[in-house]
Amino acid sequence: MRSLREALGQYATGVAVVTAAAPGGDLAGVTVNSFTSVSLDPPLVLWCLARSSPSAPVFLRAGRFAVNVLAEDQDHLSRRFATPLPDKFAGVETLPGPGGAPLLAGTLASFACRTATVHEGGDHLILVGEVERFHRAEGAPLVFHAGRYRSAAPLGLVPAPARCA
Repeated sequence: MRSLREALGQYATGVAVVTAAAPGGDLAGVTVNSFTSVSLDPPLVLWCLARSSPSAPVFLRAGRFAVNVLAEDQDHLSRRFATPLPDKFAGVETLPGPGGAPLLAGTLASFACRTATVHEGGDHLILVGEVERFHRAEGAPLVFHAGRYRSAAPLGLVPAPARCA
């Protein structure tokens, strides 16, 4: 299992914090690197949540979530939301998102979503959300590769690869 994890870790990913607020005010936030677009029409994204996560019941009850794409100087937020804490949001600057899901301040992008479907995927749940609102800012992303945070070094002026038909 460890060698599989190390092999999977060779795929560099961005880092995001997914947040939610369930009816009654329960908040949840988790660090993920399993975020991707699914469709532009309709606008769908997905992310994966461990079934064993203490936050899973909140995300399932909330019906909405927000994906906050972290900037390269926000590794402290990644660590905070990856750690079991009584109140992960204490001292973290947030903005209210649609349906109450907190949006983290200063991120490169955020996507406020309505949960469209939840699929079972082994020891994880795959949450697909319809993007209701999004925000984008300039900056460099926080990258995770081989078990460490990395900086995305600019490549300079490199032509884009040809598109496949």
